[in-house]
Amino acid sequence: MTYHPKSDFMRVMMTRGYLADCTDYQALDEALAKGVVPGYIGFDATAKSLHVGSLIQIMMLRWLQKCGGKPIVLMGGGTTKVGDPSFRADERPLLTNAQIDDNIAGIKRAFSPYVTFGDGATDAVMVNNAEWLDDLNYLSFLRDIGRYFSVNRMLSFESVKSRLDREQSLSFLEFNYMILQAYDFLELNRRYGCLVQMGGSDQWGNIVNGVDLTRRVVDHEVYGLTSHLLTTSDGKKMGKSQNGAVWLNGDMYSPYEFWQYWRNTTDADVGRFLKLYTELPIEECERLGALAGSEINAAKIVLANEVTTLLHGAEAAAAAEATARQVFEQGGVGEDLPTLKLSPEELAEGFGIVQLFVRAGLAASGKDAKRLILEGGARINDEVVVDAGMRIGASELAAPMKLTAGKKRHALVVLA
Repeated sequence: MTYHPKSDFMRVMMTRGYLADCTDYQALDEALAKGVVPGYIGFDATAKSLHVGSLIQIMMLRWLQKCGGKPIVLMGGGTTKVGDPSFRADERPLLTNAQIDDNIAGIKRAFSPYVTFGDGATDAVMVNNAEWLDDLNYLSFLRDIGRYFSVNRMLSFESVKSRLDREQSLSFLEFNYMILQAYDFLELNRRYGCLVQMGGSDQWGNIVNGVDLTRRVVDHEVYGLTSHLLTTSDGKKMGKSQNGAVWLNGDMYSPYEFWQYWRNTTDADVGRFLKLYTELPIEECERLGALAGSEINAAKIVLANEVTTLLHGAEAAAAAEATARQVFEQGGVGEDLPTLKLSPEELAEGFGIVQLFVRAGLAASGKDAKRLILEGGARINDEVVVDAGMRIGASELAAPMKLTAGKKRHALVVLA
């Protein structure tokens, strides 16, 4: 596409590699160039924190605000009760109202480092779609909104089609999700003048439904914009590490672990990730991404510092880098490493080394820990563990104990 954008936001989306598709590039660009455009992204409350897979969407909201738009963070207090079936092989487990509220409280913490909330024209707002979805009258909703949806068209969307093609069950509950998401856009347009819905490219069908519904019900011109679904160069989905999800909340995934996740980026991804997840000038991102050999490690440290500073602050990023240098370059024990505390009671009869690696988050299961030991990848205070049956007592924890899995994952064990 050779379209040259007029607005700062659309220019950022295109030049930094966010943009996958848009319902009308030119019309949205012109609206953005004229004045304040409110735009939203929805986040369902399926866990107590968002993970790195959502960071590209959070960055889009940040750029929207930096470019003079108004970010709307939509929490899916209502839609979480249904569950988004998009490209899933099975139905999401249903959560209680209390679980959903608890999850929303945790998720909110991830946004304040990225966008400024308030009452100003470009200040971000956080809205919960339970406000309008919880009190819908079913018959009125079917009559007023349901009549605009063609089942034939809904079945043609790739997110639904892929599930049906594999002959996997799609409940009527889940099938309603795309209608509810479309209705969200209509409500946000009515309440906040929202002009654009953004999301990952897997949301394209749902977004188009919202654009069409809003145009047909209130005759307002609105737009949809999607980002690429990001995978690493080796095909892995963003947001996962060897130990599970890379959470954004520091109490679920420490700033040091977060920093280390980005430091371990594959060489081929460095330039792309610098453009998407930092605010460094594009020329600098490209220069750093083009480095080769040992020099690319310096670029990875820049990436880790920039991304960690945005989320956890400059002090946390500096502490993580200092810990990494202490652990890797000087062979020491860094104070900022993930730490497992064991009580004297737990250690009374000795604590199994296999379970120790599991509890410290360095192995996913006992079987995983045993395999790590068998392959020589488990170390205690830099000494290779050879006996999977060994046990640790309180006397061994007179000083902090450093556990190492492979070459790059470390944790401390201390006496509580």
